[in-house]
Parts: sequence; C-alpha cells; structure tokens
Amino acid sequence: MRETPRSQETAGEPGSEPLQPRPGRALAHTTGASGSETPHRSDGRSPQTPRGARQTDPTGPLATTPPVARRPVFRHVRAFALALCAVLSALVTWQVADDGPLRRADEHMGRALFGDAPAALTEPLADLGSMPVALPVLTAAIAYTLWRTGRWRPALAAALTMAAVPALVVPLKLWIARPGPLEPGTGWYPSGHTATAMVAYGGAALLLAPHLGRRWTMPVAVLLTLATGIGLVLRGYHWPLDVIGSVLLCALLLTPLACGVSSSDRRRSSSRTPTGCSGPS
Repeated sequence: MRETPRSQETAGEPGSEPLQPRPGRALAHTTGASGSETPHRSDGRSPQTPRGARQTDPTGPLATTPPVARRPVFRHVRAFALALCAVLSALVTWQVADDGPLRRADEHMGRALFGDAPAALTEPLADLGSMPVALPVLTAAIAYTLWRTGRWRPALAAALTMAAVPALVVPLKLWIARPGPLEPGTGWYPSGHTATAMVAYGGAALLLAPHLGRRWTMPVAVLLTLATGIGLVLRGYHWPLDVIGSVLLCALLLTPLACGVSSSDRRRSSSRTPTGCSGPS
C-alpha cells in the first residue's frame, strides 16, 4: 500500500489549527532577534562569514563606524599659528625699525641681562648658532635621509630653507640697521645666529623624526635654539628682540618644510600599506 505524506493537520483532530513553534532548536530557523531576517545556526554558532561575526551596533566593541577625520582640524590650527607668527613678526619688526616703546623696553631689559652669566658658559652657547657648528648638523641629516630613504624632495626642501635664511636676514639687517648692545656697528636685527640655529636644528629634527623617534628630535632642536638665544643675549651680542624676531621669522620658514616632510612621509607610509585585506574564510 502506498504511503502518502502526512498532512499538516493532526489525524483525528477537528479543525486546522496552525502548528505552534516549539522551544529549542526549532526556533533557530526563525528570523533573528534583531529583525534582520538572517537565519541563525541551530547550534548557536555564528555563520562562517566575516560579517556574521561582527557587531552591527555602532556602540559595540567591533563597530564599523569610520573614525572622525582630524586632519582638517590640524590644518586649521597650523594655518592659525602661521598667521599669528606673521603678525607678531611684523609687529616686532615695526617696533624695532620705528624706535617704538617695545624697542625701548627691550633695550632696558637687555642692559639688565648683559653679563649675568660667565663668558665661559655663554660663549659656547652663542657659538651653537654659528655656521661651522650648525650647518654640519643639517648636512648630516640631509645625507642620512638620502641614504636611508632615497627621497630627494625633503632633503632639497631643507637645503632651500637653509639657503633662504641669509636671503631674508641680510636685507632686514641692512634696512633696519639697529646698533648692537656692546659691539660697534649696525645690523643686529634680526639675529643671524638664532636664525641659523633654528633652521639647521629644526630642519634636521624634521628629517630625522621618522627614523630616530618623533618624541625627542624636535625637543632637542628647540633646546639648542633656546640655548643659542640665551647665550647671545647674556653675552651681549644681541638684544632680546633680535632673538625673538629671528625666531618668529624662522617659524614662517620651517612651517612649509614641516608640511612637505609630513606629506612625503604619509605618502611613503600609504604606499607600503596593502590596498585591501581579506577576512577569514
């Protein structure tokens, strides 16, 4: 006798009531609790796909919400700092050239600071900004960058920034013709030694930061520049505003160099990063 498949209705029961879902494994074939209409495995394990193991909730630990981009914020801060340095540099230069009240206060402060430290200490500090001391440091950093990476654009940018120092400082010295504190002659604003130290040590720090560590190269450059300015003022070679004006001027020179080195480093890092990643299968 041929058997026929049993119908959905129970034999001997009147009516056609729908079957009620049973607890347990039968519920595993219903839709998910989140209403995503994605069937779940009956043994409770996640499906064997990379997306099945992820949390779809953005607040979960494995959320796929993209991070907020911070680069535009840094760009605005950098532009504001650059504009501030330009305004302050113009203000200091105007006060020194026009014999304003800021220049008179500067000269009063300078006379009070001259000779406060022994020459055996201040003379070596002032010499940190000389060409025979500072320029070899930048040259070594350029050579190391070329040998290590083969990238010539950051090295060339650093060399051009150093070449721009006398191109800007010398005309200002001739135009303002400020007398020195203790030395005869004119042309002491802005400080050439401070500019040389800041660009040489700052440029070397920017070039070496990706290779030797970003946390200590720039603080060392700032410390060397600060030591140079302190030595120049305490030794009586420059007024304080000579050093401050030189720092503001060189900040305008180092900012484009820092942007160029940073963008070149990002392009190098992105070129080494794989374009795609495959999940477990």
